[in-house]
Amino acid sequence: MDLRGLKTFLTIVKLGNFQQAAQELRYAQSTVTMQIQKLERDLGVTLFERGKSFRLTEAGRICSEQSAHILRDVDQLQNTMSDITLGESGSILIGAMEPAASFRLPNILAAFMERHPKVQISIQIGNTCTLTELTLKGEIDFAISSVPTTSSGLTFDPLFSEPLVLLVPSVNPLAVKQDITIQDLKGERFLVTSRECVFRKKLSILLQKIGTSYTTLEINSLAALKYYVQANHGIALVPAATVTPAPAGTAVKIVQDLNLDLEVGFLRSSERTTFGIAEEKLFAFLRKSLCVF
Repeated sequence: MDLRGLKTFLTIVKLGNFQQAAQELRYAQSTVTMQIQKLERDLGVTLFERGKSFRLTEAGRICSEQSAHILRDVDQLQNTMSDITLGESGSILIGAMEPAASFRLPNILAAFMERHPKVQISIQIGNTCTLTELTLKGEIDFAISSVPTTSSGLTFDPLFSEPLVLLVPSVNPLAVKQDITIQDLKGERFLVTSRECVFRKKLSILLQKIGTSYTTLEINSLAALKYYVQANHGIALVPAATVTPAPAGTAVKIVQDLNLDLEVGFLRSSERTTFGIAEEKLFAFLRKSLCVF
């Protein structure tokens, strides 16, 4: 069935006249007649009663009632395909680690979606290990994560460094100490996250430098660490973005002789060779916005 013939049929029904329909569609009247004849052959019915007056057959009335939504759906489909081609529509699945997912992305994505309101974005929040697995499986389009432990099947494009700071209870003597070094941390209790957490791995570097003069308390939540510091359970190495400003009852300190900033960037599957226009627009927008950090 030719959609042009269906559109011509509905125009005739709307205007009640073949000649007026031909004028509106800018067709010769003979073209309109041929389109209707072809539509009737395709459908196997007669749509109009032939005579001096304009009148639809029963089949014509049903066709008029049920075909209008078909053209609307086709028009919507064509508009959607056009938007996808231009990068103004589409569905994008991204992954993000903390604290970028909570402290950096919300405002950035709000600005992007204001410019591209038809683009649908889904966010999967997880640690680098989880995001690596999702990227390799093709369950997300790309991720914002730290450097993966494996480079097989992946590409990592650095964006910014996530600064890490020491959060201490305000009652701890370290809270008022001006310059803190690794040696000052001996004998402290460190609050640590799960072994899969990249911040736990960074902390391990610090603990190796301290030696054996420390104790730990494991808390399986990066977001919960500051509350345990507030309650004087110990000190914690945390992303600066999560404790700016410092929570009540705590102090943020920098370890002078230690650089533990975390490199964060885009994680993509190296096996993907084509990307949607909307995805590339989001990718470029995120790069420009995140590189300022």
